[in-house]
Amino acid sequence: MSLKGIHSAHFLGIGGIGMSSIARWCTSKGIAVSGYDRTPSALIDELIKEGVKISFEDSLATIPDEIKKNKEKCLIIWTPALPEESIQLSYFRDQGYTLLKRSEMLGNITDGKFCIAVAGTHGKTTTSSMIAHLLYQADVPVTAFLGGLSQNYQSNFLLSGKKGKDTVFVVEADEFDRSFLWLKPSIGVITSVDADHLDVYGSEDSMILSFTDFVNLIHKKGKLFIQTNANQKLNKPSGKKLKVKEYGLRSSQITAENIKAKPNSFVFDYQDGDHRITGIELPIPGYHNVENALVAIAIGLSQGLSSQQIKEGMKSFKGVKRRFEIHLSKPTCVYIDDYAHHPEEIRSLLSSVRAMYPSLKITAIFQPHLYTRTRDFAKGFSESLSLADEVILLEIYPAREKPIAGISSEILLEEITSSRKEVIAKENLMESLSTRNLEAVITIGAGDIDRLVPEVAQFLSSNNTVSEL
Repeated sequence: MSLKGIHSAHFLGIGGIGMSSIARWCTSKGIAVSGYDRTPSALIDELIKEGVKISFEDSLATIPDEIKKNKEKCLIIWTPALPEESIQLSYFRDQGYTLLKRSEMLGNITDGKFCIAVAGTHGKTTTSSMIAHLLYQADVPVTAFLGGLSQNYQSNFLLSGKKGKDTVFVVEADEFDRSFLWLKPSIGVITSVDADHLDVYGSEDSMILSFTDFVNLIHKKGKLFIQTNANQKLNKPSGKKLKVKEYGLRSSQITAENIKAKPNSFVFDYQDGDHRITGIELPIPGYHNVENALVAIAIGLSQGLSSQQIKEGMKSFKGVKRRFEIHLSKPTCVYIDDYAHHPEEIRSLLSSVRAMYPSLKITAIFQPHLYTRTRDFAKGFSESLSLADEVILLEIYPAREKPIAGISSEILLEEITSSRKEVIAKENLMESLSTRNLEAVITIGAGDIDRLVPEVAQFLSSNNTVSEL
């Protein structure tokens, strides 16, 4: 649909990371934005400061008058995370408003534009943020919709360039609810294809087929950059002659050499057969982030960036909030917080921490996310968490789900092989930490575990005289 003539947009679930970035795009276009969400948050506070009208009551009384009076010139943007029984959602449907899911709106915004879409079961937020940052630092006009808060810009939305000049769109292509199938990218990226969201797809084969559908949406003269393991899993797209480039840390067309793990960074050389860039410094640690950097660099080069611009951009990249975020650092004690919520993400995270701090004991504090994900990947979670010396499990964060009989954090405990392991309530975490000799502490999860981060950081700082980064 055309977005011309739209004067206002009302967002249901506006506090979501993907929803709020679209809301910011709307305000940048002069569209009056309002919205509803269940609970306040720091992200919502920022939107309110930017002039967005937001209510926390799902009622007809809190819908702004301009939304009620201008149905023809108004869009209702909603998220699938919203309960079907939502009062406002039901009202807008009954009254015949134009309703778009978040993914449909993103597809409309980028339709016909040069779009770089980053898909993958993990790694897409950091990778899309890297790409956007490299382009921005090189003065390439860019509009980016990110799935996390960029530490460089303290935002999930990035807009640069002069009005009227062609811009490069960088978007995170979310596989949940098959959202990424609304996009028609010029350049596609697939960072990983590991089984996830089985509550949506039913099977890994079905999920893989959806990624194949995503590839088939890439422009016929476009490019696909795909991680080595993902390429091995993906069915070969039909009817397309895309330029496909494989990247990874081993046996790939685009790869890294001479990787060196330092306490707070990684250094490596980039090699793709045509280009070699030596001594690239990446301030956000982790082997998985080196892999993410490979495809960001390859895309930067494809857009005309020089080796010097690449090196400067990478060195200045501060990462994404809650992606390997180092809060405290000292030779004898570190504290890292990470959004990881899939077994493979946890495996990469803890392997990198072990490489960076080989002499420190690792204490992992994990809050499982979703009952279905915990049930479907229980064995994988137990195996990956066993890379830590000690494991503390919090109860499952349900998000959009209702409890499933017999599924709790307890089912992970038995197969974890770490020397010390337990399940505790969130409110008892600090007491448990006070009984331990803590060296490398990692909080992990996509639920509300992030609310504990300031308290954990303060505790470690005061008890270990740890210097903040």
